[in-house]
Amino acid sequence: MPRPEVLDQIQTAEDEADEIVAEAEAERDDRIAEARERAAEIREEAEAEARELKEQRLADAREEIEDERETILEEGRQKREELVDQASEREDDAVEFVLELFEEAVHAQT
Repeated sequence: MPRPEVLDQIQTAEDEADEIVAEAEAERDDRIAEARERAAEIREEAEAEARELKEQRLADAREEIEDERETILEEGRQKREELVDQASEREDDAVEFVLELFEEAVHAQT
């Protein structure tokens, strides 16, 4: 084979190799861009899920606190009722005791 043909074949092979490398680099860049886009999508989805989970946990905590608050208030109402009942039961005794003290005081002055 004559030398110019060999050089042409070498040049053609080098051009083809350069083209293959350029295509591979372009494909690599495309894949990297796609991977970055997908990573951004995944990150956004994860952040959205985290926000939803946070909001749900806050709602659950608020509900639990409200339930506990109602329980405490109900216990307070029951305790107040008990104290009112006890005071009512002892009201007659207290009135009688005060009257006795009054009568004693009146008798002591006479």
